[in-house]
Amino acid sequence: MSKKSTQKQDSESSRSLHEKAVPAVSLPESMDTASFRMSEILKAPMPLTHRAPTRWLTKLTLLLFGNKVVEVRGLRHINPAMDPFILALNHSQKLEAIYIPALLHFLRKGKLIHFLADWNFCLVPGISVLYYFGEVITVARKPARPKFLNVFKPMFVKGQGSFDQALDALESRQSLGVFPEGTTNRQPEVLLKGYSGVAQMSLKTGVPVVPAGIRFPKHSNQHPISEYIPFSIEFGAPIHPGPPQEKPALKEVRDCHFEVMSAISQLSGKSWNRQQRKK
Repeated sequence: MSKKSTQKQDSESSRSLHEKAVPAVSLPESMDTASFRMSEILKAPMPLTHRAPTRWLTKLTLLLFGNKVVEVRGLRHINPAMDPFILALNHSQKLEAIYIPALLHFLRKGKLIHFLADWNFCLVPGISVLYYFGEVITVARKPARPKFLNVFKPMFVKGQGSFDQALDALESRQSLGVFPEGTTNRQPEVLLKGYSGVAQMSLKTGVPVVPAGIRFPKHSNQHPISEYIPFSIEFGAPIHPGPPQEKPALKEVRDCHFEVMSAISQLSGKSWNRQQRKK
């Protein structure tokens, strides 16, 4: 047997063991997260967490921002037993990138979803700690402002690109979280065109996409979405891409992106079309 074949078998065996290591977790279909009591958060065991600092940072985040989320629906679609998947959400507030990963980590009993996030937020005091223990994949695409802060970029960005890191995570049966709009979009009624990275990763790996919509039930559509207004989240049914493709055709990528963004549009209550600007 060739060395390459042996390595492949070892990899598949390791993957199989990883699958068995994730126990079934009972999650309700929906949850009123605003009703969480401090004692419930502090006493929650989170058995799938293997690092104590991660567990306590998650609980601290929930205690600080516990009133941000009104309701969560469709939790069965993000059960740890469903891993791996690519979670794709609309993005209207900067704090979503901090609170949502912590909330999902808590609801999934300590099983992380590895979010992709911009490196320049690490320049904000304390954020790099959250990135580290949350095992965030940093994206190097955006420059810092002011420009001289870009000298710190090598401190927070790995040599391997974020896209390749994400593919490696999926191959290791770890789920990802992505905001395909690529930036904070405070428009209350319209999604940005978004980037096709989610579609590309899904087609390359055969891993399904779980679309999610964030809504703001207390917000008036006459004004931009503010930073601190509470929101609800609904997770939709997985979008299955079929068998993995090493080099998916451009049309397939576009069609998959269309399907993902259309699902996010329906779940978030925002309109979307192919011609919408990216930013």
